[in-house]
Amino acid sequence: MLSDPVISFQQVWKKYSKQQALNNSLREELFSVITGRKSREELAAGEFWALKDISFSVKKGECIGLYGPNGSGKSTILKLISNVTYPTKGAIGVKGRVAPLIELGAGMHPDLTGIENIYMNGTILGLTIKELKRKIPEIVEFSGLDDFINVPVKKYSSGMYLRLAFSIAVHSPADIFLFDEVLAVGDDNFQAKCLERIELIMKNNGTILVVSHDGVALKSLCDDIISLKSGAAIY
Repeated sequence: MLSDPVISFQQVWKKYSKQQALNNSLREELFSVITGRKSREELAAGEFWALKDISFSVKKGECIGLYGPNGSGKSTILKLISNVTYPTKGAIGVKGRVAPLIELGAGMHPDLTGIENIYMNGTILGLTIKELKRKIPEIVEFSGLDDFINVPVKKYSSGMYLRLAFSIAVHSPADIFLFDEVLAVGDDNFQAKCLERIELIMKNNGTILVVSHDGVALKSLCDDIISLKSGAAIY
């Protein structure tokens, strides 16, 4: 029997600015975090709504898919759950430790080797050094990067980045796993390993949100799918 929601979005709105520099929207977000004040709810010049009135809940053990075209708000939802950014309006609740894989190579230090990045990212995700030493052989084996694990990751391909990041994330003690397009990067063999690991997490009552453009894969994997377009949910 499923428990109470571990993730909840209640009428969540999120705006961004199209400006590349440190803009008013970002300044206001930082100000609101420090002071606890809400930022402006109307749009200024150059701003747009990345999310519009999004409400949903996810219970422990569920796998939920986020589906939609580029710019629909899928990755923004994952960033809000992992506290990379904050909502402009609305309320978000998250219960449990989160392992985010939301941007290719995010959290990786390019000048460190693969093994050094395992230690760095593993500790960030809650693993102790003792646990990491025990898990490293399994992490490396899963990634398939045995021959490159002592090479600086700046020399990795995009697929190698993903394989290492995914391997670290799924060996963490997290309760909630956020996967952004893991089904689209890497070869067929690694994608199959990703799906098998996601199914194992589900069997162990882990909670998963997965972003993909592959609607067929999401339907076969997920308990439910949230479809998005231009920041709004499609029902």
